[in-house]
Amino acid sequence: MDADFTLIRKMKQGDKEAFDAFIRKYYEEILKYCHWHCRDPEDARDLAQETFVRFMGGLSGYHHVGKAKNYLYTIAGNLCKNYYQKNREIPARDREVLDDGRTVGGAESEVTDKFLIQWALKQLSTEFREVVILYYFQELSMVQIAKALDISLPLVKYRLRQAKLRLKTLIQQEGDNR
Repeated sequence: MDADFTLIRKMKQGDKEAFDAFIRKYYEEILKYCHWHCRDPEDARDLAQETFVRFMGGLSGYHHVGKAKNYLYTIAGNLCKNYYQKNREIPARDREVLDDGRTVGGAESEVTDKFLIQWALKQLSTEFREVVILYYFQELSMVQIAKALDISLPLVKYRLRQAKLRLKTLIQQEGDNR
């Protein structure tokens, strides 16, 4: 029997320690995932917390079939999609500059690259962006992504391949414009 199954069974029985253990186990991963979507630490915390609130709210009807982590990613993904639809711009604070306009710590290219990648990801369709974030930034396997998004493995591979081609094109075009 896997650890999540045991935790969920205890949570359904009202065990507060099981709730705490479950949240401690997955909170950082879900927070990191949400942060990649919204780039605002405060909003990311809100989205992560809302993910767990919704999971716990639907706990009585939850049937432990696959990994609970995949279900959490599904909930977080839906919340992040809603967030993205409401907030399409990249926050200015992602461009870390000193008051006099110089780049922090002389790491201008690192900040520029980070901003460029964030911009390029925002240009992708939701389906492609989701797969890229889960694969590269959350380090989920393609099989885990397929389960989390409830799509086939070949579709995950297709979306990842197409997303990489689109990102490469976008970044090259942006580089040519500089």
